[in-house]
Amino acid sequence: MIVAMMRRRPSGRRRGRPGGRRRPVDRGMVTAELAAALPTLVVVLVLSVWGIAYASAQLRCIDAAREAARAGARGEDLTTVVEIAQAVAPDGATVDITEENGMVMIEVSVTVGAPPPLGSAVAPTARGRAVALSERP
Repeated sequence: MIVAMMRRRPSGRRRGRPGGRRRPVDRGMVTAELAAALPTLVVVLVLSVWGIAYASAQLRCIDAAREAARAGARGEDLTTVVEIAQAVAPDGATVDITEENGMVMIEVSVTVGAPPPLGSAVAPTARGRAVALSERP
């Protein structure tokens, strides 16, 4: 014979809401929270992508300055040095070359535009500098 034991709920406590209905205030709450958070997530994503683009431009400027300084130290003519720098640098970069005291100094810079909401209000300049000792006698 199997004896089943049933647990009784304490009197005065009910499970759930009266009648098993949900409050109408709860309906659509997740949708409203998502609608409030989505623009923030989009802004964070856009700024993150822009930050990565800025870091990439910075690294390319540093690489371009280094390669141009090496070429200038070897004794390449200035047009070749500028071509080497512009080949490695981001589009629209400027190359400044200075030679003094047997050293070749290169600075490569480019302005990185901000995403459309910020426009030209925030447009930092990525720079790369390199110095090399001239190998010419």
